[in-house]
Amino acid sequence: MQIVIYSQVLKVKDISVIQELFDLLAEYNFSTYVYGPYLEELRPHVTFKKDVGVFGGHIDLRIKPFDMFFCLGGDGTILRAATIVRNTGIPILGINLGRLGFLARVEKTRLRSTLNLLKLGRFNVEQRGMLYLESNLSVFGETPYALNDCTLLKRDTSSMVTIHTYINGAYLNSYWADGIIIATPTGSTGYSLSCGGPIIFPGSGNFVLTPVAPHNLNVRPIVISDDSVVSFEIEGRTENFLCTLDSRFETITSVHSLAVRKNDFGLSLVELPGITFMDTLRGKLHWGDDRRNF
Repeated sequence: MQIVIYSQVLKVKDISVIQELFDLLAEYNFSTYVYGPYLEELRPHVTFKKDVGVFGGHIDLRIKPFDMFFCLGGDGTILRAATIVRNTGIPILGINLGRLGFLARVEKTRLRSTLNLLKLGRFNVEQRGMLYLESNLSVFGETPYALNDCTLLKRDTSSMVTIHTYINGAYLNSYWADGIIIATPTGSTGYSLSCGGPIIFPGSGNFVLTPVAPHNLNVRPIVISDDSVVSFEIEGRTENFLCTLDSRFETITSVHSLAVRKNDFGLSLVELPGITFMDTLRGKLHWGDDRRNF
């Protein structure tokens, strides 16, 4: 099996875990390639028992037969990896070196058992839908899509903004708020959840529109089909506003006309036995735990 190791930054506290991972990869005879900038950070701290190759970026995924893409970090690392993997279909395995980890499900204490399952082929590949941002003016370059969410937010002022919202061309509402979130089912456990949005199961075929601090208290999140096209016009007391796709952001103005639809391709995530979405929900949100018992 040929795999890519990707991470954004090396933290001192993680060095022992990363060393264990590379030792196990050599033991299980995986062919390993490491993202170039990350490899340079690793060299002074990690001993490689087996030679590793260098992975440069998206183009390499198209010309080399990689089987899997390992992300070391938290959910933010996987969101960044989505802009590299793009439409190649290479499945991503998230190894959680961060905090909550809804996407990076493999805990660092389970490295050996995880590699053993991969070696035996005991895993599934789960498809996650993404969203695509269309604009009358260019934004986000070659990667105008997101796995989690797109947000429109106020900037440079404490005043709320007005976001005129349409579904398939029909007027829905003008949100008076700090902003609005358009989240996929994957993103429903992120920013949308913290703003009162519902948890949506992957594969349910929905988007959720969640207002951020709405001025009208009777305005609530709504769930719509991901076959819909949601379009927006934004205005406020300042010229500039903020538009985000996952962890990336750009400045927009009221001249921008934006629309969100389902992306033409999704992202493949590795699912291991005993680490399903429901297992993750129970574990990360401590469902069923009663603090009165401690």
